[in-house]
Amino acid sequence: MGIVVIGTVFVDVKGFPNDVYLPTGRNVGKIEYVHGGVARNVVEDIANLELRPTFISTVDTTSMGKDVVEKLARHKVNVDYIKAVPDGMGTWLAIFDQNGELAGSISQRADTYLVMPILEQHGDEIFKDCDSVIFEIDMHKDVVKKIFELAIKYNKKVYALVSNMGIALERRDFLQRLDCFICNELEAGMLFCDDYSETTPEELSKILPEKIKAANIPSMIVTMGGKGAVYAEKDGNSGMIPARKVVVKDTTGAGDAFCAGAMSGLTYGKTMAEAVGIGTVLSSSVITTMDNVCPRFRPEEFGLEVSHR
Repeated sequence: MGIVVIGTVFVDVKGFPNDVYLPTGRNVGKIEYVHGGVARNVVEDIANLELRPTFISTVDTTSMGKDVVEKLARHKVNVDYIKAVPDGMGTWLAIFDQNGELAGSISQRADTYLVMPILEQHGDEIFKDCDSVIFEIDMHKDVVKKIFELAIKYNKKVYALVSNMGIALERRDFLQRLDCFICNELEAGMLFCDDYSETTPEELSKILPEKIKAANIPSMIVTMGGKGAVYAEKDGNSGMIPARKVVVKDTTGAGDAFCAGAMSGLTYGKTMAEAVGIGTVLSSSVITTMDNVCPRFRPEEFGLEVSHR
């Protein structure tokens, strides 16, 4: 069964200006429609590590929904538990500036409770044989509770993604039940009621252990864009991994690729530092292209030993 990813599918509508982006002006450029969504991106990134993940999600009943499933299947994702339902996908409208940085966005999300019937019908068979579970912590609360229930029943490690930190903040008790939580520095600031925008990775690596200990979060990784990423565990172990120097074309999906790499590493026995290193490689490979997922890698490149490949 490999790694199981549970979450939503989006269609990303992305606009790129031909010249300097004018927020209040009319900008000539190009518009692209791309399969997206945090969980969908993560599962494809994991598949591009040749780890054969399973995706639990919904798509809509249009040709776009069919295309999403077919593409994932081509990438060797197990799509047996994706259900086609009306309005089963969300939409993300994003505008980028001339440097490839996100200038603004609007998101419309699908009803995440639509995943519940899949878990109720197939949860035991899925969780029994999987290697770990990655899910969006801001999904419907009953869905999250069901995921934890199944993970406890079958003693599986659980890792959380976040697409809406505002919802995640209302579920701090859920964060205490995770094996690892990954977010960016802005989201970490929201979680701990602080501002880390001017904090260096070295400084944050000293702050984070005490923060997660007080919050009773077992371990946490904070991405800091071009500054790198910081990790900490409740026992006090912490550190940072610098970002790779690359030419940025489009930052979409970089965080998702990082999560895919780091959580794959943790699933298959890597240390926190090694897992963060894998995430750093994957995220840097995404931002040098116009794609929102990483290119193909072999697990042997990162020392990932997976018996079911």
